[in-house]
Amino acid sequence: MTMPVNLHPQYITNEKGEKVSVVLSMQEFDAILEDIEDLAVIADRKEETTTAHDKFLEELRADGLL
Repeated sequence: MTMPVNLHPQYITNEKGEKVSVVLSMQEFDAILEDIEDLAVIADRKEETTTAHDKFLEELRADGLL
């Protein structure tokens, strides 16, 4: 996850000196987009049931995946 401390934004201001836009490097922008996508997936899946780790490993072994 991108922490705000890792961002190095540059601001575009209007004639009154008010910030109106932000410029980020492509790397920072891509990291933010990835974080947003991850958060959307988490939100979509929050109602799903969970499986205990041990049970999950058992299922993988039974399916020949481990």
